[in-house]
Amino acid sequence: MPLLLKTILSILVLAAGVYDLRTRKIPNWLNLSGIVLGLGLNTLFAHGPGVSLAVCGLLFSLAVYVPLYLMRGMGAGDVKLMAAVGALAGPQNWLGIFVITALLGGACSLILIFLRRQARRTFLNVGFILHELLHARMPSHARPQLDIRNRDALRLPHGTVIAAGSLAYLFLAGR
Repeated sequence: MPLLLKTILSILVLAAGVYDLRTRKIPNWLNLSGIVLGLGLNTLFAHGPGVSLAVCGLLFSLAVYVPLYLMRGMGAGDVKLMAAVGALAGPQNWLGIFVITALLGGACSLILIFLRRQARRTFLNVGFILHELLHARMPSHARPQLDIRNRDALRLPHGTVIAAGSLAYLFLAGR
């Protein structure tokens, strides 16, 4: 990734992470700016293949994150932020960012679960979610607390986790 793309990606995810921590929302203007810059700058740097890389990164992110959103396990801002990350980083870098973000998100979730003494309830919910999905049913329909929009849902500011995962990937890839 060219230095300019790394810099813009860093600024984008830092801003999104701060917004998500403070307001639990990631502004559309920020996500859209990342998508437009990703498409434009990748085209500028790599011409024809750059457009393909940016679009593939964006589509890969949507393929992973949209189902999570549809199951009510993630907010739309998180989906759009990852789309912007994909457009800026391209598919290969996005995959690395996704893996690190998933590992960090899992670790943060476990810490939150144990700090709030929700381990038993969470593990029972995971079993319930798997059961409902295997029967092609939406888990949040039967248990509203599984909907991320519900006040009783155990929520994590995923935009902040995406920021940490992106920055960790850029640091590790630059070594």
